[in-house]
Amino acid sequence: MAKRPVVVIGMGEMGSVFARGLLRLGHPVYPVNRDIRLRKQAKRLPDPELVLVAVAEQDLAGLLDDMPNPWRKRLVLLQNELLPDDYRHLDKVTVISVWFEKKKGQDSKVIIPSPAHGPRARLIARALATLEIPVKVIGKKRDMLTALVVKNLYILTSNIAGLRTGGSVGELWAEHQDFARKVADEVIALQEGLTGAHFDNAELIAAMVGAFEGDPGHNCMGRSAAARLERALQNAQQLRIDLPTLHGIAEDLRQSQGS
Repeated sequence: MAKRPVVVIGMGEMGSVFARGLLRLGHPVYPVNRDIRLRKQAKRLPDPELVLVAVAEQDLAGLLDDMPNPWRKRLVLLQNELLPDDYRHLDKVTVISVWFEKKKGQDSKVIIPSPAHGPRARLIARALATLEIPVKVIGKKRDMLTALVVKNLYILTSNIAGLRTGGSVGELWAEHQDFARKVADEVIALQEGLTGAHFDNAELIAAMVGAFEGDPGHNCMGRSAAARLERALQNAQQLRIDLPTLHGIAEDLRQSQGS
């Protein structure tokens, strides 16, 4: 019996990994460029098994607003800095917090197992297992929220702290731990403000350090680091959360760019 097709919106490096795994399970894969009119595509493919949204985080909100109704209950989201408010208006969404890297011309590099939650989490886990990428299926929404916040903590702490320290995540923790903890505490405060939930700082930081240890040579500062800092400070201002360490990093950045 033929398996139902899947739609992949955004066939970059990450989208291609998921597509390859789903193909190995026997699902026909239909790549969709985000610039193509989605409603036209949905008329042609109204009943896919899932719709994987693999666009950058800054493009997600606009894309979800334009998502055709037949696809809305079949979505799989994987963006960085993802939080429930980003998809609360949608039903039956599957979310995966991606903990593997895929660079052009290289194999996928796993840091730790990727948590996934939602009606299509097990399918995603089976697909990625064909590529030897481990996925941990999460049953409870609260546990998935914690998993998302851990990933956000990892990204924001390493990127933002790295604007000052440079180097790798292993070096950040070994040589600048006090500074990294200050950044992490402020990131957690921001995540609490954005989610309305309370978290155990020590538990989250321990999970972040576990990810650091999974790939200690990973560079702290990605190309989006400055934009992530700016977005964090904008969110903090809206929520009236004081983040003095992050403000100090932003001031250092302004001075270095002005010199």
